[in-house]
Amino acid sequence: MYNITMSRNEAYKLLTKYLKNKNLIKHSLAAEASMRALYRHLIPKKEQKPDEEEKWGITGLLHDIDYEVAQETNQLNKHGMLLFEKPEVLLPEDIEHAIRAHNHTMTGTTPESQMDWSITACDQLTGLITACALVRPDKKLASVTTESVQKKFGQKAFAAGADRNAILFCESKLDIPLNEFIEITLKAMQSISEDLGL
Repeated sequence: MYNITMSRNEAYKLLTKYLKNKNLIKHSLAAEASMRALYRHLIPKKEQKPDEEEKWGITGLLHDIDYEVAQETNQLNKHGMLLFEKPEVLLPEDIEHAIRAHNHTMTGTTPESQMDWSITACDQLTGLITACALVRPDKKLASVTTESVQKKFGQKAFAAGADRNAILFCESKLDIPLNEFIEITLKAMQSISEDLGL
């Protein structure tokens, strides 16, 4: 058990130290924005705290931090755990747990908290929404609608890598209907469309 804190600035420096692929960094930013939006949706307004929202955002920002390392070393089965084998990578315990849990089928770390389930579900949905934007004539998030994402959700061959079952944890674990979950995540991504290049 260790008690450490991390600022968004420190988290971003850590992210760009280990992730070089621009698309993966954009995906991380999308997950960060989505996690902040989900925090504001799930936590009653009077109970919301800026440092807690920051924690949810950092979880989104860092959830794929070891993805390139996992790819390069052919250890995608350990994605979510690899960086924690490095003694210099120390994250707050609940953030580390959420990062391990977002790939729970491989890591064996079961999602427990709302933060864990949120990153597990929105990780996959941000990928699906990005794919929806890229097939639009203007390739812009502004022309993507909740309805168009929901339609593509039902087309299993479209963005086949986006795990629909993980996205549906929004309903079973977070009690957010799928269309509402898509709307929250889409709006969050649209709010940083310039950073995402979409």
